Amino acid sequence: MLSKITSCALLGINGYIVEVETDISNGLPAFDIVGLPDSAVRESRERVRSAIKNSGFNFPINRITVNLAPADTRKEGPFFDLPIAIGILAATEQLKTDKLKQIAIIGELSLNGDVKPVTGVLSMAYSLQKRGFKKLLCPLENAEEAAIVEGVQVYPIKNLKESVDFLNGEKHIPAFSIDIKNYLYNNSNIEVDFSEVKGQENIKRAFEVAAAGHHNIIMIGPPGSGKTMIARRMPSILPAMTFEEAVEVTKIYSSAGLLPNSRPLIVNRPFRAPHHTISAAGMVGGGRMPKPGEVSLAHFGVLFLDEMPEFRRDVLEVLRQPLEDEIVTITRVNATITYPAKFLLIGSMNPCPCGFLWSEKHECSCTPNQIQRYISKISGPLLDRVDIHIEVPAVEFKDLEENIESETSDSIRKRVDSARMVQLQRYKNLPFLYNSQLTPRYIQRFCRLNKPCKKMIKDAFDKLGLSARAYNRILKVARTIADLDMSENIREEHLAEAIQYRNLDRKFWI
Repeated sequence: MLSKITSCALLGINGYIVEVETDISNGLPAFDIVGLPDSAVRESRERVRSAIKNSGFNFPINRITVNLAPADTRKEGPFFDLPIAIGILAATEQLKTDKLKQIAIIGELSLNGDVKPVTGVLSMAYSLQKRGFKKLLCPLENAEEAAIVEGVQVYPIKNLKESVDFLNGEKHIPAFSIDIKNYLYNNSNIEVDFSEVKGQENIKRAFEVAAAGHHNIIMIGPPGSGKTMIARRMPSILPAMTFEEAVEVTKIYSSAGLLPNSRPLIVNRPFRAPHHTISAAGMVGGGRMPKPGEVSLAHFGVLFLDEMPEFRRDVLEVLRQPLEDEIVTITRVNATITYPAKFLLIGSMNPCPCGFLWSEKHECSCTPNQIQRYISKISGPLLDRVDIHIEVPAVEFKDLEENIESETSDSIRKRVDSARMVQLQRYKNLPFLYNSQLTPRYIQRFCRLNKPCKKMIKDAFDKLGLSARAYNRILKVARTIADLDMSENIREEHLAEAIQYRNLDRKFWI
């Protein structure tokens, strides 16, 4: 007898429908799975056999053939354990088939018949919704994640026996539901705050500008000047994530198996700080069956590279394409997968290996060749893709001792939100969200300069030896500063501040 079960699998961060077809015929006992299964799928034969027997059902002593369609796409993971078991029970008439055409089934089985959670359920639920499926049978631990998708009724189950009883109509399982909006707003909290940073007012201002226009930023300063402390507080001044952004980030973490069981929806902007020993594949993603890298895990959030020159040069260079295109495309023999990578890059570094090149209190012990080798690890093309370069001086003792109340992240975020609203209104009919995304064509349209500003930028271009890309980025930063000032036009003070954020070009790269 033949049975068909609808299931789902992952390709990158997106789900796709898989038809699990089970045929049981006379012949020598055998259990074959076809349809390009990987090792994890092939091993499901033993899990399914033991789960069926240990759940009190009869495992057929016949020839069993399971086909996973479409047959030209490689299947991986334990998603099909439960659908295969249900298919065998349906084909042997131990299960009624009335509900099988209306419901999709996902789940991994343990040897005793318990249903274990799987990764990527959110992406699968969205793919099922697009295909018109309105019911999903999934592991209990994945119920909250799947219930985020509106229009899909989620039925959480604990074991194979409970699944069969539900499909046979012998047990009632209510559809699981979750209050999405309440969860989104009540679970959004960030423990760190800019009020904890003593001094460094110029650096805080630079971070406010970076947050308002989504500009990449690099800090150069001696050890202990607060670079890492400030960087970790950037998410606290970024605008709150929308529901659509939260879902997209959650899909990435779910497909990578990094979604905590207690958090079915990621509501805070990600902050990723990979170690400097990371590989290029770990940074942008990869593997035999590609997985998202750090640039995708930082989607809609912050990617912080502490001590950038300590990273391998090839790791830094692979950032150039994601910074421009905001996506990462990974090509393998089995598939070509595109991951989103719309992140804000924050880098930090010392001015030299010892860190005291510009210090007035410590003597630098580095030779010119050591300094040149250290700095040259960050290429000019990569630096050109960073809008803001800021020097971070050492913190003065008086700043640490003074009890002056520093501005909180909430008050800074209000100004950032206002500037972002200005940008959203300006670009409402264009494929942009914020100033850092402007192309040269639109820079000319939205970043017009008066005569004094044109003279100022010409002088800076000649004296600093700026590239064309750096020129454009100065204009985009000036546009953001004007938006923070609620000014329709870029004025001299806005442009002067933007030029100031490129002063490291003069110190190192000319």
